[in-house]
Amino acid sequence: MTDGPERGTKEGFEEEALPHLDAVYRFALRLSGAPDQAEDLVQETFLRAYRSWDQYTRGTSAKSWLFTICRNVFLRRQERGKRHDEIVAENVARDGPGLRPVNPLWTSAKEVDPEGEFFDAIVDDRILDAIDALPEEYRTAVVLSDVEGLPYAEIAEILGVPVGTVKSRLFRGRRQLQKVLYEYAVEMGYIEARSGTDA
Repeated sequence: MTDGPERGTKEGFEEEALPHLDAVYRFALRLSGAPDQAEDLVQETFLRAYRSWDQYTRGTSAKSWLFTICRNVFLRRQERGKRHDEIVAENVARDGPGLRPVNPLWTSAKEVDPEGEFFDAIVDDRILDAIDALPEEYRTAVVLSDVEGLPYAEIAEILGVPVGTVKSRLFRGRRQLQKVLYEYAVEMGYIEARSGTDA
């Protein structure tokens, strides 16, 4: 009993969870849109993961498991934030348009590559803003699939939805991105407009 659960848990955590620290941070950035919030998310994610490491099945995807924890932490915080915004909206008169969330991630994460080689050539703030503008459920699916390279089954597990729903969200998210990116690519001269679209 020298290798008891305490020691085994700690060693397993370091071997299987810690190598994914950077990936979880990237994912947290894409969820939260702010480096300081992402750091908090990562810290809480790994703290929760460490505390519940005995619930993790060794040999499965630690990365997906950590993403699941990170997303759950983010969604809880988002719910609290919405309640706070509702209270503010009720008690503070605002002129003009409502608050628009700022996402500084997209100005610094130039390596983001949701649409493959095309993005390698033209990634800039406008494209990243297009990703940021996707509804959360589409954006998360696109990030997990096209940025992090996770298979549909793991994405489904992280999001708690069927694989068919993952495919549907990816299809819709990519369609929205495709329209924006096509128009932008034409505007920037990366590609020529399809015939019949110039008029």
